[in-house]
Amino acid sequence: MSKNTNDEINKRLMKEAEKARLNAYVPYSHFSVGAALMTESGEIYTGCNIESASFGATNCAERTAIFKAVSEGHRNIKKIAIISNLNETYPCGICRQVIAEFGLDAEIIIGNEDNFKILTMDEILPHSFTKKDLDKSEKVEL
Repeated sequence: MSKNTNDEINKRLMKEAEKARLNAYVPYSHFSVGAALMTESGEIYTGCNIESASFGATNCAERTAIFKAVSEGHRNIKKIAIISNLNETYPCGICRQVIAEFGLDAEIIIGNEDNFKILTMDEILPHSFTKKDLDKSEKVEL
């Protein structure tokens, strides 16, 4: 894939993330976030954050997009773009763990359509715990 094509895809994902952000339900924090991901097969799924008065029931934009993709049978994320009503927003810890589950090699695109940076999972979640760690574990008798 050429650099220009990759830039176009990244900008498209940022644009889709911004559209998703406009659907955010954030009556408490007023912090709206949108995410758009591209699967390995090239399909795009979006999500926004959805708050609840019971804050533990709140769901982030990244996980909303990932859960939509996974529920449709996609298990491999190639890229995920994240945009908010602030300049830069990084995934929270729980979202980083979920991204690692389905996109350990995914590009994470942060910023806005005109000014963004691309990060790797190793940059945002070094030494992540993944299913590979479970494969290496031995049963321990207590």
